[in-house]
Amino acid sequence: SRRPWDRWRRRGRVRRAIISGVPTDRVPPGSQTSLREANRARIIDAVQQRGAITQVELVGVTGLSAATISNIVKELTAAGVLHTAPTSRSGRRAQMVTLARNLGLVVGVHFAERSLRAVLADVTQRVVAEQRLPLPPDHRADSGLDRVALLVEEMVDSLGASKTEVLAVGVGIQAPVDTTTGMVSATGVLRGWDWVPVQQVLGDRMGVPVRVENDANLGALAELRLGAGIGLRNVVYVRASYGIGLGLVVDGRLVHGRSGLAGELGHVVVDPDGAPCRCGRQGCLETTTGAAAMLSALSPEHGHLALRDVVTRALEGDRELAAAIADVGRALGRHLATACTILDPDVVVVGGELARAGALLLDPLQEALTATAFHGIAGPVPVQEAVLGDLAEVRGAVALAVEATRVVVPAVTP
Repeated sequence: SRRPWDRWRRRGRVRRAIISGVPTDRVPPGSQTSLREANRARIIDAVQQRGAITQVELVGVTGLSAATISNIVKELTAAGVLHTAPTSRSGRRAQMVTLARNLGLVVGVHFAERSLRAVLADVTQRVVAEQRLPLPPDHRADSGLDRVALLVEEMVDSLGASKTEVLAVGVGIQAPVDTTTGMVSATGVLRGWDWVPVQQVLGDRMGVPVRVENDANLGALAELRLGAGIGLRNVVYVRASYGIGLGLVVDGRLVHGRSGLAGELGHVVVDPDGAPCRCGRQGCLETTTGAAAMLSALSPEHGHLALRDVVTRALEGDRELAAAIADVGRALGRHLATACTILDPDVVVVGGELARAGALLLDPLQEALTATAFHGIAGPVPVQEAVLGDLAEVRGAVALAVEATRVVVPAVTP
């Protein structure tokens, strides 16, 4: 005979519960049943956020007792909601807990300056398919979102899956985002995207919930949960590429500010008489320190260079290109000093295409930050390359999509 969860899945009610977040069984508040459901939800949320977590770590994250964790994990595993597997941590045996992969698929999308990356993942955040396409410098929202819908369809077909298995989509774009509307919250920063309700447009095309976020924020989210920021509460993530973005995590949460503009370091004016910026003003940090400014300064002698070419040749020993990257690092360090003095983060994580330069960028950045920022007995804020590399932003988009699924579990009878 089939378990209750199997019957729910067969009728399609489980998927609707996952998407809507509406419990299917109403219980009176304050009862033992409601307390147990709240504990189940707490465990599910923790597993969603981490992707994979041991039962011992669940105790610390949720505040529940080891016995409660063990009992609920067993129930949800039997119901087909969670999956457990033996592992080892620090030489000791442990049980790794993830969401069951058969709950569905999610999509992460990153619109970078010159490329579009889309990944398909299961709800454990394991990537199962990936596509990447070049984009023109001034790509528009309508054509970009059309491409996303087509890429997702291709990836789903390649797995022999159905579009009905896709539960949600997370999207990262290189502009400040009002997360309540899914729209760019500063006009002119990303031409062709102004006033476009991205989450509504893509959601209508794909028929699933869509969440939109600034790409540097997604990089911060991914590194916090899966990379250099694991176990930390305060993280500054720098996306150093053609533009400069900042993702800020304070007390374990992303900081958005009033309308999503928090962390827009690249659009702070540092030279009022400087070059025009894409935001419409003059002399923003991006125009003096970003990779686009560096490439422009190098072009008279080196001709047209892609950022990837500069990094590769610098790593191969080209001293002039290495010096140009070091200059960017020092400038970033000086300007990050203000953010670090105000926030006092645990770490500065550097991602984006320039981070591929490694020590050529990070060492000068660390030196300038140490010399400029105020620090106490804990010492200077350490600088670290993003563990997830150029996948940080799209992995953050996957995490955002998993959150949008809002897995809610029906009552399970022990």
